[in-house]
Amino acid sequence: MTTVTLNGNPMPTNGELPQPGELAPEFELTGSDLQIHRLSDYANRKIVLNIVPSLDTPTCAASARRFNEAFAQRKDAVVLVISADLPFAQERFCSTEGLKNVISLSMMQDRQFAKDYGVLLTDGPLAGLAARAVVIIDEAGTVMYTQLVEEIADEPDYDAVLEALQH
Repeated sequence: MTTVTLNGNPMPTNGELPQPGELAPEFELTGSDLQIHRLSDYANRKIVLNIVPSLDTPTCAASARRFNEAFAQRKDAVVLVISADLPFAQERFCSTEGLKNVISLSMMQDRQFAKDYGVLLTDGPLAGLAARAVVIIDEAGTVMYTQLVEEIADEPDYDAVLEALQH
């Protein structure tokens, strides 16, 4: 178990992020098309999991925008923005914001993804949502890089994420 904070208040998670070198856990998440999307659907390219509590918050929205901008010209990787928001809300957010370079996926059907990736918040006002994290998975499905954002109100270290993608 790991603990992150929300405005300095401790918020425990259910576990730990997968470690670099480990095989990334397979997942099933709901897309805006209401179809199931699996990790294996994105095989043969690098995958950035931008895990956020909810796109309906300023920090989560900012990270989705920032990754959308950073991946406007990239064809070697895909960014999946994962939250507990309903697919309809995710689609509305991406459409309103003009985000075309990220794919939003929802944990609405269950929280197995958050459990498997060790980011399920287990106590406090955000219990049941995911902690803020970034996981990069290589073309073979192996975890390359992880970043758990210690303070949920903070954005991830984008420079570190983009640097990790270069390897």
